[in-house]
Amino acid sequence: QVQLAESGGGLVQPGGSLRLSCKASGRIDSIASMGWYRLAPGEKRELVADISSNNIPVYAEFVEARFTISRDNAKSTVYLQMNSLKPEDTSIYYCGYSAYRVFWGQGIQVTVSS
Repeated sequence: QVQLAESGGGLVQPGGSLRLSCKASGRIDSIASMGWYRLAPGEKRELVADISSNNIPVYAEFVEARFTISRDNAKSTVYLQMNSLKPEDTSIYYCGYSAYRVFWGQGIQVTVSS
């Protein structure tokens, strides 16, 4: 019912930047929250950043002001600007869309390595 198209991942050197994008399509709820999560120990998804329809962001502690999440409601798209990337940020990142249930993107690889 909701499809999430992710883009922007890849390989970057430590200290570099990436911008992740996630465009939602289908039966979209305009008040849904959208965010980014990554794989954590135990194969569980860990919050990276989330943003409400009113543009109120929530960040995980490990982000340490390095990332910025934003959304464009006209495009049904959420962005994650990732700066000062560290090797520890390497993971698979998933776009999440929360409405009557949670929808997940397929995941996109972010690799930080020299």
